[in-house]
Amino acid sequence: MSENRKIKILFRHRSMEMGGVEKVMLSILNNLNPDKFDITVCLTLNQGKLRDELPKHIRKIYLTDGKEDFSNNSILQKLQLVKRRIRLRKLKNTPAIADRLINDTFDIEIGMDYRDYDAILNSTNKNSKKIGWFHSEINVPKFQPLVPDILKSFPQFDHMVYCSHKIKDMMHQRYPNLKYPAESVIINPIPIEEIKYKAEEKLDNFPKGPVFASIGRLHSRKGYHKLIDAHKKLMDEGFHHNIIVIGDGDEMNNLRAQAAKNNVEKTFILVGNQMNPYPYIKKADYFILPSESEAWPLVIAEALILQKPIIATEVGDVGLMIKDRETGYLINYEVDEMYEAMKTFLTDHELIAHIRNNLKTIEDQFDNKKIFDSVENIIETLYNK
Repeated sequence: MSENRKIKILFRHRSMEMGGVEKVMLSILNNLNPDKFDITVCLTLNQGKLRDELPKHIRKIYLTDGKEDFSNNSILQKLQLVKRRIRLRKLKNTPAIADRLINDTFDIEIGMDYRDYDAILNSTNKNSKKIGWFHSEINVPKFQPLVPDILKSFPQFDHMVYCSHKIKDMMHQRYPNLKYPAESVIINPIPIEEIKYKAEEKLDNFPKGPVFASIGRLHSRKGYHKLIDAHKKLMDEGFHHNIIVIGDGDEMNNLRAQAAKNNVEKTFILVGNQMNPYPYIKKADYFILPSESEAWPLVIAEALILQKPIIATEVGDVGLMIKDRETGYLINYEVDEMYEAMKTFLTDHELIAHIRNNLKTIEDQFDNKKIFDSVENIIETLYNK
């Protein structure tokens, strides 16, 4: 690399909703050396609570407006959505349109999610090196319609980054004959001091009694419909507690209806997306992750940093992050196991005290510098090839 020549990097991502991938991208953007790298972020939709959180030195462009910029008039909103869909279809069919809007060329192009792969691989900038990030368990049933296109994409990248060892191992076990590019496993970085600082923000109207907190997109594979059933069973047996779920998504209305049907709408509390979810974790007694699938879930690391006893399904790399009955409680994706684990947390005070004591030094297991150095090394190695 020339002494005065920065490596030009383009990150492509769909939007900036409140999610794990988006938080990971922000951490990387905040920590890549600005003296080495000239970075642009291109969002397909200028949408999401994190859309204004990009570092000031990063050039940001977007291809379509976000819903936040739509009219409050419902009829006009529908027209704007139709117009946006048409524009998105044109952008997908003609990648050169996006490249003209971006109006630059890059040494490295990075797709932070499988939904960004087409945009990266169809770029008219054929000389750039392409990096993909993969966060998903390939065997999830509802993920299967997407698998053929993902498998076609993998060999076209110059480097693939997995956010967990289990995700990488699962890919190779299921598709051993796929032509894989160079690969690395880089776990998600954790902004430890930021989490601690933001967790001190005060909350009003927090429920009394034992509280389980959870954070996640409201999608069927996140398991909140099963968590409601476990919650209902415990409440019926006289084990009073509250569950607060921070997040939004397609399942919001279904979950509200299910909670109402089970008469637990006042104790199974859906608060939607929150710019700062950490005070909810800090103020809660416990954290629970009832997902059907995960990779290396950032929310588990965040809850560990805030020293909360965790119940979590043993999916992805969760079993590497939590030691069962030592720093948390691992379960299978079953209502009965959620019920039993929560009942244990509510009644076994000795176990909870043991877990809390083990969490006092838990942050020692996170090494952010090593993570960011690994990202920079991949970029510089590809550039110098």
